[in-house]
Amino acid sequence: MRTEIRFAGFGGQGIITSAVIFGKAAALYDNKYVVQTQVYGPEARGGAATGAVIIDEVEILYPKVVDPDIYVIMSQDGFDKYGTKTKPDAIMVLDSGLVHDRPNCTYYEVPASRVAKEDLGRVIVANIIMLGALVAATGVIGREALKEGILTSVPKGTEELNMKAMIQGFELIQKI
Repeated sequence: MRTEIRFAGFGGQGIITSAVIFGKAAALYDNKYVVQTQVYGPEARGGAATGAVIIDEVEILYPKVVDPDIYVIMSQDGFDKYGTKTKPDAIMVLDSGLVHDRPNCTYYEVPASRVAKEDLGRVIVANIIMLGALVAATGVIGREALKEGILTSVPKGTEELNMKAMIQGFELIQKI
């Protein structure tokens, strides 16, 4: 079954990295067919960034996200551009501290940036918290697949911090 996922936020939040890690996890560790794409503004940080992942059990013939089933939104600008016209049966995982509007679909408010900064001491892992929350909320790929995708993608020496961030994402969804 084809699942289209849109990641959106601003440059510096790890939006593109999230899409790459998620696609890698699905393809290599959950044995799915995957297409991953990305778009970002010319600014190094602060400009718009979006990534997309399509996951399917069969070969993907059309590699463009048309009508996402799942959204991961980490900024208000990302919500304004991509989250206002969701289909009613879509699912959205949003960073509740940075996204102020709410969609017309099922959504999960995850305080990823706050938790990353206050509990883990590094706001840079907010995207990994969001990935954990995405998997816990949707089950679109397995937790072990995500774990392997993260561990094989993050810089050496940051594995423990990133695993803590992923687990925080799982736990935040369980609390909702």
